[in-house]
This record gives sequence, structure tokens and C-alpha cells, in this order.
Amino acid sequence: MAGDGEEDLAAFVALHGAALRASRVPTQYWESLSRKLRGEVFDAGDYFGIMQVEEVDEEEEVDEEMEEQLKKKPNPGNGPCFKVIVTNENGLQASNPDSVFLIDHAWTYRAEHARLQLRRVPGLLHRMANLMGIPFHGELPDEGSIEQVLQEMWKYNQTYQLSQGTAEEKVPVWYIMDEFGSRIQHSDQPSFAAAPLFYMPQQIAYTILWPLRDLETGDEVTRDYAYGETDRLIRKCVLLPWVPTEVLDVSCFTPEPPDEHYQAILAENKEKLPVAINPPVYAKDKVFKVFTDIQQVLNNLTHPRFVFTDNEGEADILYNFSHFKDYRKLSEERPEVMVNQFPCENLLTVKDCLASIARRAGGPDGPRWLPRTFNLQTELPQFISYFQQRDRRGEDNHWICKPWNLARSLDTHITNNLNSIIRHRESSPKVVCKYIEDPVLFEREDVGLVKFDVRYVVLLRSARPLQLYSYDVFWLRFSNRAFSLDDLDDYEKHFTVMNYAPGVTLKQVHCEDFIPLFEKQYPEYPWTTVQASIFQAFAELFQVASSKPAPLGICDYPSSRAIYAIDLMLKWDTSRDGKRIMQPQILEVNFNPDCDRACQYHPTFFNDVFSTLFLDETDNCHVTRIV
Repeated sequence: MAGDGEEDLAAFVALHGAALRASRVPTQYWESLSRKLRGEVFDAGDYFGIMQVEEVDEEEEVDEEMEEQLKKKPNPGNGPCFKVIVTNENGLQASNPDSVFLIDHAWTYRAEHARLQLRRVPGLLHRMANLMGIPFHGELPDEGSIEQVLQEMWKYNQTYQLSQGTAEEKVPVWYIMDEFGSRIQHSDQPSFAAAPLFYMPQQIAYTILWPLRDLETGDEVTRDYAYGETDRLIRKCVLLPWVPTEVLDVSCFTPEPPDEHYQAILAENKEKLPVAINPPVYAKDKVFKVFTDIQQVLNNLTHPRFVFTDNEGEADILYNFSHFKDYRKLSEERPEVMVNQFPCENLLTVKDCLASIARRAGGPDGPRWLPRTFNLQTELPQFISYFQQRDRRGEDNHWICKPWNLARSLDTHITNNLNSIIRHRESSPKVVCKYIEDPVLFEREDVGLVKFDVRYVVLLRSARPLQLYSYDVFWLRFSNRAFSLDDLDDYEKHFTVMNYAPGVTLKQVHCEDFIPLFEKQYPEYPWTTVQASIFQAFAELFQVASSKPAPLGICDYPSSRAIYAIDLMLKWDTSRDGKRIMQPQILEVNFNPDCDRACQYHPTFFNDVFSTLFLDETDNCHVTRIV
């Protein structure tokens, strides 16, 4: 039997050892944890109890400071105050290998599904309202109670993320522990630690709870809600959902990060910069051999001066779908080979880097063509100060949280709830951008005034000297419901990316049809003028992106070429001379964009792209030079 136990433990450690080490669960508990998980042993009730804390008696004297502390009690929610204490008569010894406990999860969900689940899952709203101290009467879910739970849940939410699977499967999962786990209060000197563990055999997540010291009967069970944060100001900010405070004394000034920031990004990306080379010169009639793994290129590039090869070693052009890393080796061994990427182009295509380099154009607030953006990992206090200042001035405070490096609006959330934004920082690295509260809208006959965004494909021929072109066709995406600043989790009202959402209408309008419709709706704003301001924004973006040497800017490697898709919206703004203008707002820059629609409606698309980038010939190509 002992042998079986050892085998079980070895199998458990093989599956979960890395996660347990990352969560710093002491190895002395692993065997007992394995056994409890296998047997679904929930024995916390033998050691702990939930106690309701009595409010201070009115006749007792309470000084003002104590009153303030009571108002700021960390117990989440508005109802009675609870805490968890050790009830076992023998107390609890940290050295006991059985002193590890499972906490069940009452609700597990993805943020975008929360409202629907509260409406539809029987008993869920009632349980969550009770757990959060929200009054709930009646049997049927009502929108008022749902809204309260959606606001309060950020004081209870915990999160984990699956490390494998599709992009959709890796979107962070949020969960609320059961009544026992949710009653465990915060302390800066916690008596316990807790961490989620996804138990592979059952495909279920639990929270693991273990003591940090010996406890006696009556001692409180606490954990650190800001576990791992050592900086005092960051801890204060992270704990703000439970301990409300103002950080108005913190400057919301966000200068561009120091050079070391970009050096660290280069090292993390494992990108090796090229050595200096002379720009290659090719014969005027040369036929270039292209090695590519992109099916759209294989299917649509028909220009006579390009032929495909399956041999990467003989190629003149490498047109790869995935990111190229070793530019040094390529520059030393095959400097004449052109590649469809630039070293350090992530400064454009990753959202936190885009915001950082854009400050070169507009100072700490950023340029007018980029929504005000904060990096939640490095600029949390500045963001909270800015949010609270806007709140004090009565200004709009809707924000959009975006992961640094995901596309298609995955894990992207619109909110005016500060607690929600602070907690989203825990799930994955994110930026928070000012949500465009006054967008230029488009009248859809079937729907009304909806949001829309515009996608331009730009061609970067050279970083220094800067040569930038735009493809002459742009693409449009529309929301499916009339815009208003409410129902912030209504995807079809607030987002425009419909081609990945199952069962959702995809409205398509060709740019040639869009322009007269737009000018009919906005006769004082001819599209040529709007597009000129868009191209001006593109020019400024690429000028600042290439203004400093790599890794502080895009590397001016002479054999690099690239295409990017820039997504933008228009918002109403006021010019410096007081006129109402349509101000372009760059949302993101995409590496190696999906060009399926481009090829479908414009068969010469890749011929034009390759001719512009690799032959330096733009005659008869559908491109316009921006810089």
C-alpha cells in the first residue's frame, strides 16, 4: 500500500508540482493535499468556524479614528461583518502535514458571461447576494440586484489562467470562493496563505489554504489580499477595493519609461539585433525567390518577379507568419535576404509599448491621436490618482482594460468601476485606456447610430529614412446595436469585431460605398480631410517609433520590410481654435494581419504589397505614400 501511495504522490507531483512551487505551497503538505483532492475531503469545518462580528455597542464611546476604521472595515460587502476563526480545541500546528485545506468555489466564470449567468443559473444570484450582504427579495432575478452583484463582486473575485489551449481558452477565469473562503479577512500580517490549484484529474479548480504559523483556538484566519506586493504605495493601491483611500497626492504624470525598460523587453523577447550592413542592391530584372508559410500569400501572389521556393536556404525573401528572432545571424550570414519584419517592431504592436513610445509625440499625456493610456503593471498609482481627480471634477470616467498582447477584443472590458480595473491587473498584464465616450457614429438604417472602426493596412518600406505607404482600400467594422454609455458588457453595442463571434451579424460596407454615405451624414467633414488627419497620425506614430536607435525604437535594418494593420476610431474633439473636429484615435497596430478580405475583394493586393515593399515600384499599385 505504501508503494501505491508513493506512486500516487509521484503522479500528483508530475502533474501539479510546477503550479504548487509557483504558489509556494510547502512540500510538507503535498502528500496530504494529494489525498484530500483524490478523496474530495473538505475538512475545514473540523478546524474553523465563521463568526459574525458584533457592531460596536452604541453606548460605548468610539473616537473618530475608530469610527473611520469601522467604516473602512475590510470585510467585503455592505452586510454584517464576518470573520473566520480556529475552533478546533487543539488549535492548529503549521508543522502538521495535514494542516492544508480545500476551499470550494461557489461561482466560476469569465467576466463577459457574468450578467447572463446571474440571470439564468438557478439560485446563483440569491447565493451571491447573500454572500455579499446585498438584500435580495423574491425568487426571480431582478436587474437591480444583478447590477449590485456585478459592482460588489470585485471585492470577492479571485482569478487564474490556463497555461495551455487556444487564445480563447487562455482568457482569465474569475471565481468566488464559497462562504467559508469568502469570509477570510485581509491582514498585512496574515496567519494563512491561499492559492488556486487546477486539479487535472477532475478538471476542477480549488483554493488551497495552509497556515503560516501555529494558531490557538480562537485565533483569526486571515490572508494577505495584496500577497507578493512589497512596495507600500502599490499595496495601498491594490488594497483600495477593501480599504477605500485617496491617492490624489500622487502625480498622474507618466513620462516615457527609461532606456532600461526597452533593454529588458528586448532581452525578454530573446530578439538578437542585426549587425550593421550595407543596403543590398539587386538587378533591375531580378526574380525573387519567396519562402513563406502564409497561405494567403501562396494563393494570391502572382507577380512575375516573385516565385515560391520550399527551400528556406535559397530564398531571397522570408515572409514568415511567426515572429523572427535571430536577426544577428541573418545579417552576418545572409545580409542580402529580405524579411517581412523589423527588429523591435513590438514597440508598435504591443499595447503598453505603443503607449510608451507615443509619449515622444505628445508628452506624458500622450498625443491627441491616442486615448490616454496607463500601464496597470507600472503606472497603477498614477492611474488611480487620474481616475479620482476626474471623478472629483465630475468628468466621464469610462475606461477600457486591454491585455498587452491579445487581439480580437479577447479579455477586453469596459467599466467605470475603479475596483474592477484594479482587480483586472491580477489576471494578466494590461493597459487601461480612456474609453471614447463621444465617438463619431454611423447611421445604420436597420439599427440607428452605431460605433464603427476603420482598419488601414500600412506598408513600411524603410525605417530610416522613413518610407511609409497606405493601401488605398480601408476596411470598416460596425457595432450591431445603437451606441449609448450603458450596458457596458453588451458586446454588440460597444465592440465592432463581429467576425469571430458565433451567431452574430457581421455588417460589411465597402469603403467606396461608405464614403458617400459618411459624407451624406456629415456633409461638413469630407472624407479626404478626415483621411488626411488619419495619415498625419500614422506619420507621427512611425516618426516617433523610428526616432531612436534599437531597442528604444524600431531597428532600421536595411533588409526589413513589413505590413501592419492599424485599427482606429474617430471621436469628437475641439481644435485649438475652438472648432468641432473629428480626431482620429489609434486603437492598436497589428503584426501580420489577416488579409483574407483584402485578397477576396482586391485580387492584386499582395502583388501591390510585394511590388511596393520589395521592388520599390509603386506605379500602378493601389498605394499612397504617407512619408
